[in-house]
Amino acid sequence: MRSIIGKTVKKIWLGAIMVLLPMLSSAQCAMCRAVLESQDDSSMAEGINNGIVYLMALPYILVGALFYIVYRKMKT
Repeated sequence: MRSIIGKTVKKIWLGAIMVLLPMLSSAQCAMCRAVLESQDDSSMAEGINNGIVYLMALPYILVGALFYIVYRKMKT
């Protein structure tokens, strides 16, 4: 019983980290930052930041899902 609860808690924490990590990070290349900071429209800069973070996070999520599937197949 205790190991099942521990595994469930680990899965919840992992899921929360995977969901919140892209929101917490702020990624932007130096040239994009320079161009967007020179403009007055901050909503455009925020949109560019969100797009960069999603593009950066997607490959890690896909590779993580692939490793999880392989792990589950090897375990059974």
